[in-house]
Amino acid sequence: MEIKVGDNLELHCYKHNGRINSISDRITVIAIEDDYMVCGDYKTTITESDGTKHKTKEPAIMFFYKKRWFNILAQLKKQGLFYYCNIATPFLIDDDIVKYIDYDLDLRVFPDGGFKVLDKNEYNYHKKIMHYSDELDEILKSELTSLIEMKRNNVGPFDKELIAKYYDEYQKITQKV
Repeated sequence: MEIKVGDNLELHCYKHNGRINSISDRITVIAIEDDYMVCGDYKTTITESDGTKHKTKEPAIMFFYKKRWFNILAQLKKQGLFYYCNIATPFLIDDDIVKYIDYDLDLRVFPDGGFKVLDKNEYNYHKKIMHYSDELDEILKSELTSLIEMKRNNVGPFDKELIAKYYDEYQKITQKV
């Protein structure tokens, strides 16, 4: 089945060992570009690997890349625009499910433009117990560096006007439903 703007998909996040890490029950396709797909969500139920569930509290615009080893989540909070960026495999779609493998390293970006790399210890632990190859380690660290450069230059999803545009599109799509 071909995915189109307005479709609702599930989102499955896996770990390197193939285990499911989390499931989001609904994300809505906003745009399909040559090298990425943009989705939105709000009040989506997320089921964690331990079975606990929670709903997202604010709208989010998500960028999933076909060839980049990260995805970017822009969170539209009352306090401003936050980003949560996962170092992860390029996405694939399988039976209306967006899938990717998460590699722990995350970039958190705050409304003032500051940022912080998160979960280095978790990454190093999983790298050891799941036997990440040297080649994979190099790819992941290189992609983290590229992601930080995108943030420093405020390009792509880090351009606030682009987020506003896609959020407007998300609102139009979801109001039609």
